[in-house]
Amino acid sequence: FTDHMFVVDYSVEKGWHDAKVMPYGKFEIDPSAMVLHYGQEIFEGMKCYRTENNEFNLFRPLDNFNRLNKSAERICMANIPVELCMDGLIALLSLDKEWTPHTPGTSLYIRPTMIATDPFLGVKASQTYKFYIILSPVGAYYAEGLAPVEIFVEDEYVRAVRGGIGTAKTGGNYAASILAGAYASKKGFAQVMWLDGVEQKYVDEVGSMNMMFVYGDTVVTPALNGSILPGITRDSILKIAKDLGYSVEEKSIAIDDVIKDAESGKLTEAFGTGTAAVISPVSGLHYKNKTTKIGDGTIGKVSQQLYDTLTGIQYGKVEDKFNWILKV
Repeated sequence: FTDHMFVVDYSVEKGWHDAKVMPYGKFEIDPSAMVLHYGQEIFEGMKCYRTENNEFNLFRPLDNFNRLNKSAERICMANIPVELCMDGLIALLSLDKEWTPHTPGTSLYIRPTMIATDPFLGVKASQTYKFYIILSPVGAYYAEGLAPVEIFVEDEYVRAVRGGIGTAKTGGNYAASILAGAYASKKGFAQVMWLDGVEQKYVDEVGSMNMMFVYGDTVVTPALNGSILPGITRDSILKIAKDLGYSVEEKSIAIDDVIKDAESGKLTEAFGTGTAAVISPVSGLHYKNKTTKIGDGTIGKVSQQLYDTLTGIQYGKVEDKFNWILKV
C-alpha cells in the first residue's frame, strides 16, 4: 500500500468531520464496533492509470462514489457528499500518484471504504462511521494476454436474492461467495457463475464480475433485477458496444438456454466485466457435471474489440467520447 490514506469521520451530531490525509497505518477500533458484529460495511473499487505521456487518468470516479451512496442507503449507513470523496481522493493522489506503475496494463488501485464504528451490541443502524481511501499499485491482470477461462456454474449455493443486498457493494456479498469459489478452485475452475436465488434458473453474475454473452453482433447481459451489482465496467461496455454498432440486450437469461446455444454454436463468445480484469473471456461452462465449450477457446473478436476500446480510453490511447476520464 502507498504511504498515505484519506480518512474522515461521521457522527449524527457533527456530520462528516476531521477530514485528513495521513500516513498509512492501523486504526484503533473498539471490540464492540458494529461493523464487526452486524456487517455495516461498504466499499468501492476504481483505478488510476498512467498514460504514455506520464499523465494520470481516473475512470468514472463520480459514478463510483454515487454508487457508494446507493450502497450506503441499502445498508442503512450515512451518505457522504461526493464532493468530499473527490476532494479527499485528489488530495491523496497529489501525494501518492507516483506509485502508479509505468508498465503497460498496470495501475494504481483505489479502495474507498466505509465502516460502522459505534461501540454497541444491538441490531440497529450505527450513529458513527469512518470513511477512508487507501491505494495500492497492481500488476497487469493479463500479463501474458487475454487467456479465456472455464467457469463453474453453481447450482447449490446462492450469492444474493432480489430484495436482498446483491445490488450493494458490501462485504457480506463477497463473504457469501467464498465457499463456492473455493470449491470451484479445487475443481480447477477460475470463477463461479451464480444463478438467481429464487429458481436457480437464470444467470446472475460471475465471481465479482457482471456476465455478458455474444450472439454474432449482439451483446446480451442479465438485466439489473435487484440481485445484481450495477457494475461501472458493465455500463461502460454496453455503451461502447452500442457506439461500435453492436446490438445490446438486457434481459433474463436462462442457464439452460446458454448451454444449448453454446452447444449449437449460436452463442459465439462469453465474458465477464469488472474493474480488475475489464474483460475476462470465458471458454467454457461447467454445469451439472458437464463442460460445454464456447467458441474456439481463444478470445473472440467482439470481446477483444471491447477490451481494446475501453482500456484504450482508460490509458489515453483512444478518444474518450463519453467524457469518462478525469485527469489528476
